[in-house]
Amino acid sequence: MSARATVMGQVRRRSELGLLILAALVTGGAYTLASLGTTASVPADIGPFLGVFLGLFVGAHLVVRRLAPQADGMLLPLAALLNGIGYVFIARLDAELADNQATWTAVGIVGFVLTLLLVRRARDLERYRYTFLLVGLVLLISPLIPGIGRNIRGARIWVAFGPISFQPGEFAKIAFALFFASYLVEKRELLSMATWPRFRPVLPDLKHLGPVLVAWGLAIVVMTAQKDLGSSLLFFALFMAMLWVATGRVAYPLGGAAMFGVAAYGAWTQFGHVQNRVNQWLNPWDDAGGQLVQTWYALAWGGVTGTGIGLGRPDKIPIVESDFIFAAIGEELGLLGGTAVLVAYLLIVGAGLRIAQQADHPFEKLLAAGLTALLGMQAFVILAGVTRLLPLTGVVLPFVSYGGSALVANYVLLALLIRVSDQRRPARPRRKARVESAEASAPEESASANPAAGATF
Repeated sequence: MSARATVMGQVRRRSELGLLILAALVTGGAYTLASLGTTASVPADIGPFLGVFLGLFVGAHLVVRRLAPQADGMLLPLAALLNGIGYVFIARLDAELADNQATWTAVGIVGFVLTLLLVRRARDLERYRYTFLLVGLVLLISPLIPGIGRNIRGARIWVAFGPISFQPGEFAKIAFALFFASYLVEKRELLSMATWPRFRPVLPDLKHLGPVLVAWGLAIVVMTAQKDLGSSLLFFALFMAMLWVATGRVAYPLGGAAMFGVAAYGAWTQFGHVQNRVNQWLNPWDDAGGQLVQTWYALAWGGVTGTGIGLGRPDKIPIVESDFIFAAIGEELGLLGGTAVLVAYLLIVGAGLRIAQQADHPFEKLLAAGLTALLGMQAFVILAGVTRLLPLTGVVLPFVSYGGSALVANYVLLALLIRVSDQRRPARPRRKARVESAEASAPEESASANPAAGATF
């Protein structure tokens, strides 16, 4: 490792620690304001709360400093900020759920650390492509197994072992991202060429389109058997985004959108809960006390600066702590607070795309792009549902919403992104790059000025 790379790594780690401390201060301030808004007193546990928060994330920072010293310095602080804000609003709504969320946050940090410990080089995961495919399939179909599968609010996406229940689909998404990245690295050139039909080629050889059809079939299975439109949309959009990145052919996402649209229409005609969500999207005022209408009232009441944490009434929105937590943020922090959350997601997506662009290995490049797309699309789908841009899908807001499965899975995803960023090629200084470019072009300019100088006989 060069001296310059070492210095850059130290700068990133110092910046990361400073941003983590800032995230802790913002979270602690929000926690204090929430207590003042509800009980008019400073919370007695503010000291232990900040200590635990800083302890968890500074511990994660020390692991990154030791195991991934060249990694991006923005991802962990942004996740900590979103996680902290989400916890504050969950605690403001339900103290018991807040205790559960704190436990799952600790489990998520443990998963983050274990991922960095076990995955020392992201490209080594490429050799296990079919293992990840098998793991993803088992996780995906496990809610359909009698005895352990659970049907909650119309969707069969949960499994339970005694008192412990979780959504295996959250981890299946990561397994499929790993498989897709590995498969597309091998087949990207074949999938980029149009060879079928012979008289007017528009598609690659059909045998290479097998995974495309499998991805479509998986989305159909999730949508029909588990009745979960949100997860099926994420699975299929993940593969289409990675296929587009790998081949550069826009026909794939366009064709995929058409295929998924046909399947979604079929689900709308067959399943009552899908029809209800579409009807609520098209005619929200038919249910004046429903989630969407209450969300609009909350966002309108919040205005630009919000009512203040603890001074609003987000508890009137059904299932606000998971599906509609952004509405609670919008009411009590206003347009400014909601925009800050959106900017945090945009920064995460931007950092992920930068990591993908700078990655040396094709597998790492595709994996970083896929994981970033997965996180960004998940945030977009739920925010679009809350603002009525799309029908509600039941997807939760990453790092913010209540839910242990999604929180742990997102920390594992974050660790994989950090691992890829640690192995990217170092950025070249702009001044040095310009000098090298000028030196490289100098002989050509000299030759063009004096043709005889470059002639050979």
